[in-house]
Amino acid sequence: MSADDGRFTGGFHAVEAAIAQGRVQRLFVAEARGDGRLKRLLERARSAGLQAEKRPRAELDQLASGRHQGVVAELSADAVNVEFQDEGALEACLDECQRSGRAPLLLVLEGVTDPRNLGACLRSADGAGVDAVVVPRSRTAPLNAAARNVASGAAEALPVVAVANLARTLDWLGQRGVRLVGLAGEGDGTLWDEDLAGPVALLLGSEDKGLRRLAREACDALVSVPMRGTVESLNVSVTAGIALYEVVRQRVSN
Repeated sequence: MSADDGRFTGGFHAVEAAIAQGRVQRLFVAEARGDGRLKRLLERARSAGLQAEKRPRAELDQLASGRHQGVVAELSADAVNVEFQDEGALEACLDECQRSGRAPLLLVLEGVTDPRNLGACLRSADGAGVDAVVVPRSRTAPLNAAARNVASGAAEALPVVAVANLARTLDWLGQRGVRLVGLAGEGDGTLWDEDLAGPVALLLGSEDKGLRRLAREACDALVSVPMRGTVESLNVSVTAGIALYEVVRQRVSN
């Protein structure tokens, strides 16, 4: 058993989410840990029919990549094989929003190639109530163990749709009445000035180059996150969180 095969996830947030979603096959905890947080997790595990196995911390280090905090879960086989959904899932998502009278909120990630950044974006997207995340089939990070660990269950909870032709998909979204708002440092206005209460898709580009030309040209608006300090830009996952929760703020205010 090793962390490389994607069967193991570590850390309280990721493990708690996996237990809640019924994706845990076995649960391992460090022998030396016995604090209140662990006791609360063990209570949740027992309620889900799981009995934790105590293991040396060194063994947990071998099972889970990254910082596991002394708790590691072995995921069931169907939970390991998380894959991108096809384009039909995006259409179904918009149809459901229309039936329920809800303005769709989409997150489009163009060229995010770091799995941890992808996972962090998915976690923020799930927290903000995003209806679907859209990525290009190429030039994107895989939904591997690293991405899923950081996502803390969001990779399984959200429709993450991979499309063959992003430009064509953006055009189709526009025809469905979705406003395309790109995040770029040189945007014409700021995020705070943009009306995000209606159907909207937020577009974010790669970690190093931002949005590509075709994606920029497809946008109805390019906006920036105001920067007040010395750094010129933020990590893509941080930008995603800020932008998504500005949508939430505006919709709650309205």
